Amino acid sequence: MTATIAPALAPEDLDRLNMVTALIRTNDTESVISKAMPQLHAADRAALTRYTRFTHAAVLVFPSTFKGLRQELTHHGLQVGPMFPSVVVRQRLSTRYGVPLPDLTVGILRARLTDRLGSPAELEIFAMITPPELAHVAADERRHGRENHFALAVPHADPVLLAGLRTAVATRMQPDGGGYNEHEDNTVLYFRDAHHPGPAYRRLELISAGRYPGLLATHQRESAVGTRLLRLMTGAWATQAINAAVELNLPDHLVTRSDLPGLAAATGADEDSLGRLLRYLTTLGLVRTAGDGHALTDLGALLRTDVDGSLRALALMYGGPFYRSFAALTDAVRTGEESYAKVFGQHHFRHMAADPELAELFHQSMAASNAVFADLVRVVDFTEMQTVVDVAGGNGELLGRVLAANPNTHGVLLERPHALAAAESTLAPVADRCTLTPGDFTEGVPSTGDAYLLSRILHDWDDEQCHGILANLAADMPEHAELMVIERLLPAGHDTESLAVPWDIHMLCNVGGRERTESHYRELLAAAGFELTATIPLALDTYVLRARKAVTGTA
Repeated sequence: MTATIAPALAPEDLDRLNMVTALIRTNDTESVISKAMPQLHAADRAALTRYTRFTHAAVLVFPSTFKGLRQELTHHGLQVGPMFPSVVVRQRLSTRYGVPLPDLTVGILRARLTDRLGSPAELEIFAMITPPELAHVAADERRHGRENHFALAVPHADPVLLAGLRTAVATRMQPDGGGYNEHEDNTVLYFRDAHHPGPAYRRLELISAGRYPGLLATHQRESAVGTRLLRLMTGAWATQAINAAVELNLPDHLVTRSDLPGLAAATGADEDSLGRLLRYLTTLGLVRTAGDGHALTDLGALLRTDVDGSLRALALMYGGPFYRSFAALTDAVRTGEESYAKVFGQHHFRHMAADPELAELFHQSMAASNAVFADLVRVVDFTEMQTVVDVAGGNGELLGRVLAANPNTHGVLLERPHALAAAESTLAPVADRCTLTPGDFTEGVPSTGDAYLLSRILHDWDDEQCHGILANLAADMPEHAELMVIERLLPAGHDTESLAVPWDIHMLCNVGGRERTESHYRELLAAAGFELTATIPLALDTYVLRARKAVTGTA
C-alpha cells in the first residue's frame, strides 16, 4: 500500500505559486523593472538596472501546518531548502490584522530557479500556519496579495547609493514598509503600486546586505499613509506659519540676530510662542539651527524684503485674501463660480482695485516670479523689435527687464491708472524709452507694437472672454507683429507634476479662470485669427507661446 500525504496547500495557493514561478522564468532585471514601472524615467530605469539584480520573487501561502509542506512542494517541482523564521512579514501581518506576534508562525522557504536569461533566481515562499481562527487573514491576503513581491538586490550598497535608488523607485511606487532581518543581516525596503494592472508586479522589495537604520526610519515614516495624509491636510498650517513669519518681519530680523530673546523683542512676539513657530519653520526648511540660535536657510531667505526675487508679497497674498477665499473652495467646485467674490462681495480685480494697499500687494506678488521674466529675455530675441507693448503688465517688472536687456527697444505699458502709478518707480531706469499708457485691454490696445506681451492674463478668464481679448488684439495689432502669451500649461497626459495643476484650482477659486493645455491655447488663438508658431519653456513651469496672425488665402 502506498502512503499518501494530505495536501498542505489550497488550490488557490498553488495557482499563486505558479504565477510567481512564471514571473521569475519569463523576466530578467531590465524586463521586470520595465514591466513594474513602465512610466519610470529612462535614466532612473537605467540606473536601477545597472545597480540592482533581479534575485527572487515571493508569495505568501497559508498551510494549516508545516507538516508535509516541503514534500508537496517537491511534488510540484520545487526543491526547497531549510525553513527560516520570517521577521518582517510576521511583523507586518501582526500590525495589519491586529494579531499578537506570539499567535503568528511564519517561515520562509526558498527554491532555486533561473530567470529568462539563465541567471540564478529564487522563489521565496512565505508560509503562515493558518488555523481556523486566522482564516480571515488568509482570505484577505489571497485577495489583495499584499506580501507577494519581486525583489531587486543591491550587490554593492552604501547609504548614498541605496538612498538614491530608494528615491528613484518612490517616484512611481509608494513606500510600503520594510525592516532589518537580523537572521540574514539585510535591510529590506518594500514599495507598492496597488493599481498596477498585473498583480505580480504590484510590490517590490529592494534588499541590501547590512543595516541602514536612518534610511529605514525614513522609509517607514513615508510608508505610513495616514502620516502622509495628515501632512497634506496640514498644508494650510504651513501657509499660515509662513505668513505669520513675514508679518512679524522675522526673515529680516534673522539676518542680524539669531537668539530667541532678541528675536522675540525685535518682532514684538511672545518668546515661547515664537520659539514654537521657529521650530515649525525649521521642519519646513525655511530656518535652521545655528549654535544656540536660528538662521535663515537659502529657501527662507526668499522671504526677506531686501533680496532680488523676494516672494514675501506672495506669502502675504496666499496667507491673506487668497487664504480666506480658499476656505470657500467647496462652493466654487459645486457652482463653477469663483469663491473670492462670495467671500469679499466683489470679483478679485474690482475688490483689489478699490483698496490701494491691497492692489499694490497684488502687483508686487505678480512681479515676484522674477525667474520667469529673466528667462524670457534669455530665450526670446527682441533686438529686431523696435516697440514692445506689455498688455496689462502690472507694475512693469516684465517690460523693465525686456528694455534693460535691449537698449534699442522702446516699451509701452498698457494698464489702468492706479497700476501705472506703481509702475513709475519700477520703470524709472528705462523711463526715457518707455510710454505709460492708461487703458483697458478688453477695449483695445496700441497699434504701434512689433511685439505684444500678454503675461499671465488669459488664465484669469473663461474661454469666451479670452476670445474677446484675443480678437481685440488681432484687430489692433499690425500685420507683422508677434504676440507672446506667457502662461503655465496643464500637462496633456496624466502627469500631475506641473505647478499648473494646483494653480488651476487657484484660478477656479480666486478669479473664475483656468489653466489650459497647449492644445487648448492653440484653439483659442486660432479662433481669434492667430497661428501658434512656437512654445518655449520658462522657469516655474511657465511657457511663452509665440503667435502671429494667420495668413489667409486669397481668392
